[in-house]
Amino acid sequence: MSLLSDLINLNLSDTTEKVIAEYIWIGGSGMDMRSKARTLPGPVSDPSELPKWNYDGSSTGQAPGEDSEVIIYPQAIFKDPFRRGNHILVMCDAYTPAGEPIPTNKRHNAAKIFSHPDVVAEEPWYGIEQEYTLLQKEVSWPLGWPVGGFPGPQGPYYCGVGAEKAFGRDIVDAHYKACLYAGINISGINGEVMPGQWEFQVGPAVGISAGDEVWVARYILERITEIAGVVLSFDPKPIKGDWNGAGAHTNYSTKTMRDDGGYEEIKSAIEKLGKRHKEHIAAYGEGNERRLTGRHETADINTFLWGVANRGASIRVGRDTEKAGKGYFEDRRPASNMDPYIVTSMIADTTILWKP
Repeated sequence: MSLLSDLINLNLSDTTEKVIAEYIWIGGSGMDMRSKARTLPGPVSDPSELPKWNYDGSSTGQAPGEDSEVIIYPQAIFKDPFRRGNHILVMCDAYTPAGEPIPTNKRHNAAKIFSHPDVVAEEPWYGIEQEYTLLQKEVSWPLGWPVGGFPGPQGPYYCGVGAEKAFGRDIVDAHYKACLYAGINISGINGEVMPGQWEFQVGPAVGISAGDEVWVARYILERITEIAGVVLSFDPKPIKGDWNGAGAHTNYSTKTMRDDGGYEEIKSAIEKLGKRHKEHIAAYGEGNERRLTGRHETADINTFLWGVANRGASIRVGRDTEKAGKGYFEDRRPASNMDPYIVTSMIADTTILWKP
């Protein structure tokens, strides 16, 4: 008699060329991820080979019941770490039947910015540090914390080792390997300052691919926490009080910044970002004001400042960049629940296309 695990792990390539494509899209809240699967006649390597599909937008808060059909366009393909074999994950964006992007489709505008010749010429690179918190399912309280109580103060947990300091490492390591399997350019993981909070980094990724990879990495993480019976939170300040919030620090460079003499271009780009500070903050994640208080390694939400090696600044420039006279900078303002399509394209727009 087969066990459920045996059936889940069936190797279909022994009996059929058909593969399963899991279509993924972003739901009505702008943060909820949705997906459904369909059978394809054979392996696929490019999104253009995939059919468009549809879903009931009235069930995701994205269309009225009397005209509920939303069309999803395949945009990026990743290997499926859950089904494995030739099966794939497909990142999609959403349109009306008439071909207009729906309001929650932030990828469409980002793709237009990243396809602009001036942006293409600058080859914008991104490295996104995605922080998140693991919660106990029944009580919505951080993993490893006593129910209704608090652990010891922050200090030993950042990059910590040990049963009393690191909570959820099995989930984190499973996610790390699953992302590498999928083809996501995940560059590392670490335990964060607040216990039960972790971080993974995606990048370097160029242009629109940064947003695709972060969203699919989030999807994979939520699937793994589903298996583990743990709740995944991207709340930028999950616990009130003297506890660190959760951000999505965005490291950025252009070709000019990476070339000799690029430090002047970095300073010019930071100056532009300062002039559009309020616009960026408004787009950098809901509830970010609870995180950007000027404490816990952040600048105040109403203040724009930058500095070398300053983790209390809005923009941090690394010592290596200063020494080399070229490199990248880190925008520390985005919240953990930011939309990577919005943040990456907005930074490119401000630093490359915008003329003050």
